[in-house]
Amino acid sequence: MLTYNSQLKKLALPEYGRNIQQMVDHCVTIEDREERTHCAYSIVRAMANLFPQLRNEPDYKHKLWDHLAIMSDFKLDIDYPYDVVNEENLVTPPQPIAYKLEKIKMRQYGKTIERMIARAVEYPEGEEKDALVMLLANHMKKLITQISNEDVEDSKIFKDLEMYSGGAIKLNPAEHQLRQYKMAPVQQQSKKKKKKR
Repeated sequence: MLTYNSQLKKLALPEYGRNIQQMVDHCVTIEDREERTHCAYSIVRAMANLFPQLRNEPDYKHKLWDHLAIMSDFKLDIDYPYDVVNEENLVTPPQPIAYKLEKIKMRQYGKTIERMIARAVEYPEGEEKDALVMLLANHMKKLITQISNEDVEDSKIFKDLEMYSGGAIKLNPAEHQLRQYKMAPVQQQSKKKKKKR
């Protein structure tokens, strides 16, 4: 009767394959320590041959010995040439990252736009500030167009910009005009199959 891989034990590191795993399993059963160590070195050389590109990485040999320890389920009793990873350190959960939750006035614009408008308010008056304000207004219009299929009036963007800036930035729709944005049409896939030539 055939034995299928699905019936065998799960591989700890499947990238090395079942043959290497069987070598490791055999190595663990060798009683003579010197012979077991010699066998482990042979297995590491075979593992290195499977992935020659690892040789360019720093400490690649150390990684191979770590992998050997993992594949043996930390039961291989030999004198390792490196300090291998401990079983306890293998599954330590990552430290949670503290996120700074900030309130967003209008979600369609995001927090970055709020910060950029605050910086634009601090800019000294001049051409550079005017150019930055117009870039921000155009970007705000593009963001709204992405979530709404309808045309967005420039006056709506100017009103939002004034609100965000606390009244410091006021644009007149008669004097300033924003770009027109349209959503790109989604290409429909053809149901007809192409004939082979």
